[in-house]
Amino acid sequence: MMNELYTPRKHQAEIEARLARFSVLVCHRRFGKTALSINRLIRAARETHRPDWRGAYIAPLYKQAKTVVWDELKKYCGLGRDDCTVKFHETELRADFENGARIRLFGAENPDSLRGIYLDGVIFDEVAQMPHKVWSQVIRPALSDRRGWAVFIGTPQGKNALYKLWEEGRRDPDWFTAMYRASETGIIEAEELAAAGREMSPEEFEQEFECSFTAAIRGAYFGNLMGEAEKAGRITDVAPDPSLPVHTAWDLGMSDSTSIWFVQARPGGTFAVIDYYEACGEGLDHYAKVLDEKGYKYGAHIAPHDIRVRELGTGKSRLEIARGLGIRFDIAPNIPVQDGINAVRSILPSCWFDATQCGPGIESLRHYRRAFNERMNDFGSRPVHDWTSHAVDAFRYFAVGFRRPGGPRPMKSVNDYDPFGRRHERR
Repeated sequence: MMNELYTPRKHQAEIEARLARFSVLVCHRRFGKTALSINRLIRAARETHRPDWRGAYIAPLYKQAKTVVWDELKKYCGLGRDDCTVKFHETELRADFENGARIRLFGAENPDSLRGIYLDGVIFDEVAQMPHKVWSQVIRPALSDRRGWAVFIGTPQGKNALYKLWEEGRRDPDWFTAMYRASETGIIEAEELAAAGREMSPEEFEQEFECSFTAAIRGAYFGNLMGEAEKAGRITDVAPDPSLPVHTAWDLGMSDSTSIWFVQARPGGTFAVIDYYEACGEGLDHYAKVLDEKGYKYGAHIAPHDIRVRELGTGKSRLEIARGLGIRFDIAPNIPVQDGINAVRSILPSCWFDATQCGPGIESLRHYRRAFNERMNDFGSRPVHDWTSHAVDAFRYFAVGFRRPGGPRPMKSVNDYDPFGRRHERR
């Protein structure tokens, strides 16, 4: 039953035709998410055969639900029309339908207040502003015995509940996921988008209109570049080419993590980053075994300059120990960290990443950042040393230490064609 008060746009109609039991919709500002979602609830309420059907619209704050959604719900239910049979309860933000179905608005600021209810359908609006536990601990159980459905809608604000649900949904064939960027939908005129781009910071524009999960990370060194890689389809499935050597780049920790990237230099100046490995508290013999088990045909192994330092216990350097295990390292030049960061920036546009095998390393590249000094209201000059550091340091050593046979490392942008024979397209 189509609501005559609501005419879906092209992309809204596409979504309505493809919705699954659980759906995640990442949409740019002014896409029409609220109208789409309200009418999904209204249609389900009117079409149900259950006399006790219950639907919910959950906003980050109860006040937001009342301000943004309540009037829209009344409008699309037909309030003010002679044929409107829905009864509205202002104090509870509840709409009662003639067939016994109900839709109620809630805020997520107090998750415990949502416990004890049952639901047949629920909309989560602006999921990025909610704790993930509202879904996992409170609402998901409320849907179970009714086999209820859920739609999650929002615009990215970094990597939080919306991102987690987006990633989970993309991996689950029973879920529907879709992303709609302003540059692709045509809903906002090009002139208006251009004006917004001039008036907003690049990070703000990428987040609000281009649905970037990484652009909003304050002080991120590579956030925009990794966002461009994802948008261009360069974070995907990248199969190893058995005819080419696999080069490795290492950050060697002592008591903390050791990180290893596995990279193939492909024709045309591109790099296929096919694998990543990280472990903590292991000796070099462990990593030699990992290399053997992966079974690649290896080329250069690149290590930081401090691999030459002799250990007090053995009197040997890790360079010598590695050689005894059959790993012959090339030493990356000892240059300032900022120069290494710039080298990473120069090769990232030429890199294709396997999204599955390199997942933790990709996240490190996205989140590597400068510290922000709240008192000075400015960023520091050095990167934060945290969980991202080892993976990025290893990638930095590759950027400054790898040289293609017969010449210097090229600084070319990635070609428009796909040189890697990807196994399949991701949704």
